Amino acid sequence: MLDTDTPTALLASVFGFPEFRPGQEEIVQAVLAGEPTLAIMPTGGGKSLCFQLPALCREGATLVVSPLIALMRDQVAALKALGIEAGALCSANTEEENAEVFDAIEAGRLKLLYMAPERLNTSGAEHVIRRAGVRLIAVDEAHCVSQWGHDFRPDYLSIGPLAARLKVPLAAFTATADAETREEIVTRLFGGTPPRSFLRGFDRPNIRLAFTAKDSPRKQILAYAAARRGQSGIVYCGTRARTESLAAALSAEGHTAVAYHGGMEPEPRRSVERRFQAEDGLIVVATVAFGMGVDKPDIRWVAHADLPKSIEAYYQEIGRSGRDGLPADTLTLYGSDDIRLRRSQIDEGLAPPERKSADHGRLNALLGLSEAQGCRRVQLLAYFGEAAEPCGNCDLCENPPELFDGTEAVQMALSAMLRTGEWFGAGHLVDILIGNPTDKVKARGHDELPTFGVGKARKRGEWQAIYRQMLGHDLVRPDPERHGALRMTEAARPILRGEAPVTLRKDAITRATENRRPAVKTLVSEEDEPLLSALKAKRRALAEAQRVPAYVVFPDRTLIEMVESRPETLDKMAQISGVGAKKLERYGAEFLGVLTGAATPEMHPKRRALAASGKGEAFDRLHAAAHQLYRGEAGTEKPLSCDTTLLRRIVERAPTNHDDLARVQGMNDARLERFANAFLAALAAE
Repeated sequence: MLDTDTPTALLASVFGFPEFRPGQEEIVQAVLAGEPTLAIMPTGGGKSLCFQLPALCREGATLVVSPLIALMRDQVAALKALGIEAGALCSANTEEENAEVFDAIEAGRLKLLYMAPERLNTSGAEHVIRRAGVRLIAVDEAHCVSQWGHDFRPDYLSIGPLAARLKVPLAAFTATADAETREEIVTRLFGGTPPRSFLRGFDRPNIRLAFTAKDSPRKQILAYAAARRGQSGIVYCGTRARTESLAAALSAEGHTAVAYHGGMEPEPRRSVERRFQAEDGLIVVATVAFGMGVDKPDIRWVAHADLPKSIEAYYQEIGRSGRDGLPADTLTLYGSDDIRLRRSQIDEGLAPPERKSADHGRLNALLGLSEAQGCRRVQLLAYFGEAAEPCGNCDLCENPPELFDGTEAVQMALSAMLRTGEWFGAGHLVDILIGNPTDKVKARGHDELPTFGVGKARKRGEWQAIYRQMLGHDLVRPDPERHGALRMTEAARPILRGEAPVTLRKDAITRATENRRPAVKTLVSEEDEPLLSALKAKRRALAEAQRVPAYVVFPDRTLIEMVESRPETLDKMAQISGVGAKKLERYGAEFLGVLTGAATPEMHPKRRALAASGKGEAFDRLHAAAHQLYRGEAGTEKPLSCDTTLLRRIVERAPTNHDDLARVQGMNDARLERFANAFLAALAAE
């Protein structure tokens, strides 16, 4: 193989393709010419070839920065099978594999060197890169450089400076990047100088899109897989535990299914990756840890057992199916528990407010897609800035939803929000609309509002579906500064004023009432989820600052009890299970601030210690009695005081009669005569 061979000749002789796919040749020529390049191509569009082929034509080696070990190993194996000298330096390598890579570097044979971004910052990495004669850097999954993207990897930030030091061109590739993410890629990888950009579209017309509300999700996934028995598929789940339980359920139904998640040991993970590449009909039930490294062309279906994190993540994950261009199916299940989970993940994060706001916007876009009223592909592509006609290959094209004029219902929903100061979530607002006089409603006087009971013609499930669709239409958004309370957006004002109509899906309303199953048991009520999220965010911040697991600060059960009992003072906080003296001292004020929204007054250490033992209020009563009797009942006697140490001894001994009190160190005859009756009465009140 010669560096002077033409790309077209190598395309045929090495890769076996008679011609380029649409859009590939221009990108290959730009990369080959050493132009700074940014290529946005749909998954399955052949983006890896756009840097692999130029690497064969150029002198020296090409460094490929790739985010996942599985991705690197799969591509290296595929390149070696083509007779191309390629290697990866990663933590999964054996000693023999590392030696093979270094031998190829020393001999000057290596054409493609794969490394994870994290390895670029290790000692000696740059020396190895220079030794390999790197003349080009290719960045795969370039959206990971963007803090606004869905898979931010901070080590990607070192790639641009590395290219500048090496004085080599850089080419970046990704399948998912909205306009905001593309701008940050340019800034962080290319130093703000616009590269030559190629936007090759996002449409994957061979993939069928479908969403449906959760209704016994395990049964739904099992039925979906049964209809596609023998086909390779991926089921994405939101938690590691769910991957294992669902994989076991699929296996029990006769499918060949395995679980995959980030908590597995390296060898079992590699085994799953190898099996998935090699076996037909294998189903991998995985978290998003099984993702960017998937390069299997004949995945026939992808199902989401839980709502993805964002519309970008959704697009990338369904893009693992049908990479060969043949028909593929997707199904995404979603429910209110998913929405709360995704909201809480955003709210609990340590990102700045503007990032959280953007992440909520991305989630809203996905919710809008799940509640779409017309062709899903039109809405999906519009998010990425593309216009399209109805596709005929999604569930809503096949079965158009029944729509209705929801203007009046939305006006009622907005009115309930505004009349309560936009301080509440959907659960409380629905109670107001249907006229449910809960303790919370009555305590705030909301049963006296004009909107109380105005929507009682609809059931609770209908109003919940209306609020969910309003989120999807971006008419309302949760406010993280108000624990996720719903706030009206500017887009809703014309509807509220009667200047613009809004259309809602009737099938979503009907489904909410006619096909409801028992609600999934949650840690706290729907109304309290935002507060629990705020407490968890505080816990996470403290834990990360101390570099300890979150449960070391407080376990979940303690936070749940805080939400349920709503302590307003450190004394009440001290009564929460799991809040001992040390934790009250260290964390009490911080968590109380989240619960009350106000700063906690400073407290004397001895007083705080009593609070931790549940005796703080008794101390306060003794202190008040001592102050009142400082000059006797008539206020004319000689001053006589009791210091905090004495009061603490009395509280801790808890005397019930005159003789017990007399035994407390410091209670002399004078103090007994003046304070005994008042102190015993104060202690009896406990």
